[in-house]
Amino acid sequence: MRLNWRLMLALTAVLAIVATGCASNEDDGGTDEGTTGQTEEGAAAAGATESGGDLAGTIVGAGASSQAAAMEGWQAGFQSANPGVTVNYDPVGSGGGREQFLAGATMFAGSDAYLDAEEIELSAERCPGGEPAINLPHYISPVAVAFNLEGIDTLNMSPDVIGGIFAATITSWDDPAIAEDNPDVELPDLPINPVHRSDDSGTTENFTGYLDAVAPDAWPYGEVETWPSEAGGEGAPQTSGVVQAVTAGNGSIGYMDASQIQDLGTVAVGVGEDFVPFSAEAAAAVVDVSPRAEDRAEGDFAIELARDTTESGVYPIVLVSYHIVCQAYEDAETVELVTAFMEYVGSEEGQQAAAESAGSAPISEELRAEIADVLSTIEVAS
Repeated sequence: MRLNWRLMLALTAVLAIVATGCASNEDDGGTDEGTTGQTEEGAAAAGATESGGDLAGTIVGAGASSQAAAMEGWQAGFQSANPGVTVNYDPVGSGGGREQFLAGATMFAGSDAYLDAEEIELSAERCPGGEPAINLPHYISPVAVAFNLEGIDTLNMSPDVIGGIFAATITSWDDPAIAEDNPDVELPDLPINPVHRSDDSGTTENFTGYLDAVAPDAWPYGEVETWPSEAGGEGAPQTSGVVQAVTAGNGSIGYMDASQIQDLGTVAVGVGEDFVPFSAEAAAAVVDVSPRAEDRAEGDFAIELARDTTESGVYPIVLVSYHIVCQAYEDAETVELVTAFMEYVGSEEGQQAAAESAGSAPISEELRAEIADVLSTIEVAS
């Protein structure tokens, strides 16, 4: 059970979050920048009034580091409209975020993977009222395969090549399989250093889920949240750690949320007969062709991504990052705080804030409306 070894640490961690906060998350009286030009939907969702929002309190969340850049935009916009509210978010990774939430240490979790069947059962025990938690897909972003090769900005790679690199069966940059996809590129005789997440990671789960769907022979380890030791490679914690490790070593390659690749080279992924570079639009396109997960509670928006699509212009290595919330909380203040923040995050204004700060793809108008309807049903546990 995922909770066993971190359960006692979770409550301690959240006390530290609340006690220290983050200077970048706090509003020092607010500026016009956070509210100027707000749409009516965004202002209403943020709880804004002419004299400022009347909400007060602290919202505590933890989870996916992929959401870190987007969360900065959400915190700034929401706290500007509600000076009495502080939003604390600890980007400990998806696995750690779900564990803290299921231990009752946070009000919500950010996760690049929706709750599995075991976690759904645990959430019904954790959430007041006995109803399971629900998954809200608020963040859509491509997972970039990014590399550090002097003088090379982009490469084409088929799914089997990507799988072979991260399974350590393709070990040199001038390997014939890479050369075949890049006939006009002079590839160096240099060892490949594949970098992976060392912590439990929803980004890892999304990346390996893609490899499992499209290149199972090259990647024999399935869809996993914890990197398999048999695959080898260099491990680094959280998205920032992977970026740092790839940037530090010529010949390194890793997978990471595309918003944080900085100046690294990037891979155009083989899809059908084409090679598709990542973009917010191409990432959003795969969500449009993907069904909802089956056997979920009413109001749950878990999505089964169609990673093996061959549709033109679709980038298939995508993470849909969720906010996981209870359907009921102990008191009205918590209900009001969580609901207001999640309404803002899912609003047109909130989605635009994430797009500007993280380059993510805004969720559709239809999905925004569906999520808003579900949020309106969150209540005080009887």
